[in-house]
Amino acid sequence: MYKEQLNLTSNDAPLQLRLQASWVQFHLGISRHGLYSRSSPVVSQLLQDMTRFPTISADYSQDEKALLGACDCTQIVKPSGVHLKLVLRFSDFGKAMFKPMRQQRDEETPADFFYFIDFQRHNAEIAAFHLDRILDFRRVPPTVGRLVNVTKEILEVTKNEILQSVFFVSPASNVCFFAKCPYMCKTEYAVCGNPHLLEGSLSAFLPSLNLAPRLSVPNPWIRSYSLAGKEEWEVNPLYCDTVKQIYPYNSSNRLLNIIDMAIFDFLIGNMDRHHYEMFTKFGDDGFLIHLDNARGFGRHSQDELSILSPLSQCCRIKKKTLLHLQLLAQAEYRLSDVMRESLLEDQLSPVLTEPHLLALDRRLQIILQTVEGCVEAHGEQNVIAADPAQQSAPDSSQANLTS
Repeated sequence: MYKEQLNLTSNDAPLQLRLQASWVQFHLGISRHGLYSRSSPVVSQLLQDMTRFPTISADYSQDEKALLGACDCTQIVKPSGVHLKLVLRFSDFGKAMFKPMRQQRDEETPADFFYFIDFQRHNAEIAAFHLDRILDFRRVPPTVGRLVNVTKEILEVTKNEILQSVFFVSPASNVCFFAKCPYMCKTEYAVCGNPHLLEGSLSAFLPSLNLAPRLSVPNPWIRSYSLAGKEEWEVNPLYCDTVKQIYPYNSSNRLLNIIDMAIFDFLIGNMDRHHYEMFTKFGDDGFLIHLDNARGFGRHSQDELSILSPLSQCCRIKKKTLLHLQLLAQAEYRLSDVMRESLLEDQLSPVLTEPHLLALDRRLQIILQTVEGCVEAHGEQNVIAADPAQQSAPDSSQANLTS
């Protein structure tokens, strides 16, 4: 039936691409300082558009297509296929990665789960964007929550026959679909609407690789991704000394950016940072893009200190980053309060449970204590690194922070 409907000639006027579209302006606004500027109105407009614009197509991501043999696997960092995600295109031709709700917000990751088998969380993607923006990193693509009608906005607009084939109606009369892949292609792992509406996160796509090539680099503090065994950094406390001798960590801002990423991951509890990406246009000192944050906010009751290894082993941190962390530790700017207020903007609010918000304050104190220990051991001048962009104007960092 849906195939027949797709073949019908539409009486609607052809859709026109507008250069003023928020996603186009978002792409044009990317600079060497971040994915968007601090004062840019484009992000708010993009978030609003992703929540209200109708979808005109739905398809699997490149990861799933790689596993199905439909694309070149060498282009994929890590074909997952384990966690269902779809690419939705909107009426303004913008694209977003859709990750559906798999767990309730108050469900914690079981203690026996490894970090690489845990379910991905749609609300973690949303919260990670807000936290990244609060920290002034601006390295997470704009992400927003949305209630999606899986029948009208996915099934009826997709032309992918494999995706069409995995839809079914459950005994409770809910419309469901599941991942068609070598791992979890069973109806037990399906996601279901209620009966049609399903929560999910929508992350804005970055520019095409043809227009803005990106480099994918293994994280020096990568985990083993096996049921046994450890990486060198897990057993060698002097591991950072080795990293510092390797290009590009020996001559650029890259190591400090890795430490920024570790601080961000520690706050959200994300252990699954096996690679990082950066735009080749901006060279070795370009910012790291904080992609794929869905395994964050899994366990509010545990602080995984190993995530902070880049900071604790290297004992280096950007002055700008430290100033923001210290500000967010003050009572009038408490991180949990700022996050709670920021997340109220999202359609799926409350995005995080209260224990996860309070865990941010606790983890922030651990980061500051780690920095304090480094300063006591090595001296402030050897630990706190001035941002190269601020060296010529030492007062501008505090001015920007205040504004």
